[in-house]
Amino acid sequence: MTEVDNPEAVAPQPGHRSAAPPLTERQRERRRRILHATARLACRGGFEAVQMREVAESSQVALGTLYRYFPSKVHLLVATMQDQLEQLHATLRRNPPGGETAADRVARTLMRAFGALQREPRLAEAMARALTFADRSVSPEVDQVSRRTTAIILDAVGGPENPTAAQLSAVRVIEHTWHSTLIAWLSGRASIAQVGVDIETVCRLIDVTGAGEPVAAGGGERERAHGSGPVASG
Repeated sequence: MTEVDNPEAVAPQPGHRSAAPPLTERQRERRRRILHATARLACRGGFEAVQMREVAESSQVALGTLYRYFPSKVHLLVATMQDQLEQLHATLRRNPPGGETAADRVARTLMRAFGALQREPRLAEAMARALTFADRSVSPEVDQVSRRTTAIILDAVGGPENPTAAQLSAVRVIEHTWHSTLIAWLSGRASIAQVGVDIETVCRLIDVTGAGEPVAAGGGERERAHGSGPVASG
């Protein structure tokens, strides 16, 4: 049996969403079910396998309710990437990467994410395609992906509480490179070894900008709103 919040609910028009109030615990649980169902479908058949009606049935919510949470498949898959990133971030906080330099730690962090992508390549492909197709109506979801990615990189850096413009620029370049190497790997144009070399190379920007200075305990809890490009998956 499906859950119906509003029997007359209809899909909202993209680009016309108003700011939503905070979710209740029941709504958060429903959202989790939706995202988990999306990930399962994508793991089985990639981007094409994620159909809104099937997601609604699998997560046991009404189709109209699903559209109120996520106006399109692209919104849904970008939100799934953000959920995967949250899981990756939690894992990294429990078991942070080692490395003598900030560049080493960031590179190992991003390659750990690639390891997760290798285990579920169809999910990785679906999320990457959604990011490629995302237009301005998906900006809130893309921004969430970017913020989480920036937080992951800064946690690996152990960098300053208030990064400089140069440091944030380095993080953005790393994010862009990560995304580009992800696309190249998914399309068969780059091996994991090549990806590793490119990631290690770009991560040296962290040391060049001096972002790898130690910070006080608790710095890992911050999340930045300064990122620009979607880069990772859990």
